[in-house]
Amino acid sequence: MPENPDLTAPVARHAASLTTEEGGFPAQEQQPPGLTPPMDPLPDHGEDTYVGHDRLKGLRALITGGDSGIGRAVAIAYAREGADVAIGYLPEEQEDATATAELIHEAGRTAVLVPADLRVQAACTTTIERVVAELGGLDILVNNAGYQMARTQGLEELTTEDMDRVFKTNLYAMFWLTQAALPHLGRGASIINVSSIQAYEPSTTLLDYAATKAAINNFTVNLAAEVGNRGIRVNAVAPGPIWTPLQPATQEGDHLKTFGADTPLGRPGQPAELAGAFVFLASPAEASYVSGTVVGVTGGKPVF
Repeated sequence: MPENPDLTAPVARHAASLTTEEGGFPAQEQQPPGLTPPMDPLPDHGEDTYVGHDRLKGLRALITGGDSGIGRAVAIAYAREGADVAIGYLPEEQEDATATAELIHEAGRTAVLVPADLRVQAACTTTIERVVAELGGLDILVNNAGYQMARTQGLEELTTEDMDRVFKTNLYAMFWLTQAALPHLGRGASIINVSSIQAYEPSTTLLDYAATKAAINNFTVNLAAEVGNRGIRVNAVAPGPIWTPLQPATQEGDHLKTFGADTPLGRPGQPAELAGAFVFLASPAEASYVSGTVVGVTGGKPVF
């Protein structure tokens, strides 16, 4: 890790990677859930730029969807800030999960890999039990795992099976994981949920996904009120369009040519550009009086 990083490096790397005139990426597609190595260009997770300052020293974190994208960026940042990190992921994402674990180990921290399908309540409970056993406890829960699938024919195209996948991944798993985690969280602990700009500017092609993200906002505020007297903080981060495997795996390839171009900053974000928000919200010192809020990292789109 460089001791004196170029603070503009993530943006410079991103700008250099753009190959379309519209502001997005080359057309490409993958099968869900998607993997990092086939992406063109590769996302920036902060591998070469994030420098930690012991802001999470000695803490223990679980990041669902921690194998790639935003989850990998948060895992790198947490490890370099001194936390031991467990990551949840689907078994078919093992390649990405192994790569993330290596980055956590390089930071000198413990990595715990927990493959599971979180659409099943028992898997959520087992995930928490294993993390607590292997890390010796839990201080930070990041509910990041999510699923979307863009559709072109509106509500009439939406099947119950499709809706179940979105709602169980994005909402049910968050409820089940948090229920299982709460008995293990003490004063100063933090729960961070992942919302989306879709909660504020819903796309007609993402009707079910946008609905779950609005629900996540309400869950965040309600839970913060419920557990505040226990010293547990609950917040959310609302990303805008971010370059992760979810994008080529869940929409038509040609759409990526203009991906993120409608933001005020005129481009999509890189996963590394969200890491700081997650570190801040997890820090017992820096965010000790921050709870029940949603932090937008949207390229300028409003979250109110």
